[in-house]
Amino acid sequence: MTRTLVQHHQHPPGTPGAPAPVAVPDARARARDWAEIQERMLVPLYEAVYERLEVRTGTRVLGLGCGSGLALLLAASRGARVTGVDSDRERLALARERLLPEGNPPAPSATLPPVDLVAGTAPEPGRPPYDLITAFQPIGSPAGDARGLGSALRTALPPAKRGTPVVLAGWGPPERCATDAVLRVAVRLTDRLRKGGWRPAHRDDLEDVAARAGLKPDGSGRVACPFGYADQESAVRGLLSTGVFDGAIGSTDRRLVEKEIGEALHPHLRRDGTVWMENVFRYLIARTP
Repeated sequence: MTRTLVQHHQHPPGTPGAPAPVAVPDARARARDWAEIQERMLVPLYEAVYERLEVRTGTRVLGLGCGSGLALLLAASRGARVTGVDSDRERLALARERLLPEGNPPAPSATLPPVDLVAGTAPEPGRPPYDLITAFQPIGSPAGDARGLGSALRTALPPAKRGTPVVLAGWGPPERCATDAVLRVAVRLTDRLRKGGWRPAHRDDLEDVAARAGLKPDGSGRVACPFGYADQESAVRGLLSTGVFDGAIGSTDRRLVEKEIGEALHPHLRRDGTVWMENVFRYLIARTP
């Protein structure tokens, strides 16, 4: 892994993602859209956290909800030993392609340190303690996902050393996130049938999850994460890949959801056909007791 590859992934496009427990058609295609279009949107967040917490050679990093592994790849490029956990098997398969080329088992190499990927919501018991635990999937992105994260944290934290940093992430203030208006399409379509779905982030979401997990806040930060897409079609595919609109699709019709997302994107279309939305994400650093 070279810094050149890391810079490639820092080009504008990717978005926050929620876990994908809902069975939807074309799960493999959606996972590919997440990996190729959406995931890289949060690279500025990943890099800011790793820089602040000095992730480097020998750091043991656990990524909860690791998706298709881009955040792990960036940590590994700094020399970290990474473990990723995700319940979406399609995304995890793509993470294996990225981090374990040609299906090789985890082993030291000239380019990347050992890598461990686990299907599920938390690592298996008996693992060595980690130096950093991350949960980069934005809290509040679909409603109720904080409960699942709390359960994963309760499993992952017992073996952690005292004072281990745990990083939680979420959307910034709605007025600082242009994508907020697009995501509210999910609210409108699900509310018509009184179904649960995405909800806007609450100011204290991160602190609430940390408190329930018994963690002590120890700093926070905000990072600009603009969402940029080559065209409107890519933007729709990328946003659908997050899982935020699953409830709306189940309640109505995929084509209707795509149409409404496309209309909501119109204010963000540029003259050259690209889509650009400025966003701010927030992260909380909390420590294990």
